[in-house]
Amino acid sequence: MDSSGDDGLAELNPEACPTVESLDVIGTQWRLNVLYDLQEGEKRFNELKESTGASSRTLSQTLDTLKEYGLVAERSERASPIAVYYRLTEEGEALEAVFAELDAWARTHMDVTEPDV
Repeated sequence: MDSSGDDGLAELNPEACPTVESLDVIGTQWRLNVLYDLQEGEKRFNELKESTGASSRTLSQTLDTLKEYGLVAERSERASPIAVYYRLTEEGEALEAVFAELDAWARTHMDVTEPDV
């Protein structure tokens, strides 16, 4: 059994496994932020850094992981300076409906007011 305890869930409720696995892929703070942010369209690394608030290292690791899972793609422009752009793949775009449903659920069932700053 791994440290997260997910192996036990497979034995208790094998039908929950795809849900648990999908949350393992997209369910971290930074992955969710990047995936949600890229719904607006293709963005440069620095645009994502600014809009998500992630450090360069965290954002780089997050983007690498999302690329490995096939949810995000990158393209480079060789002009000076070199620009790297990120966008959702077709698989990543399919999450837009999931985000819409989560947003609707949160607005109905949670207090989503902005915190006092």
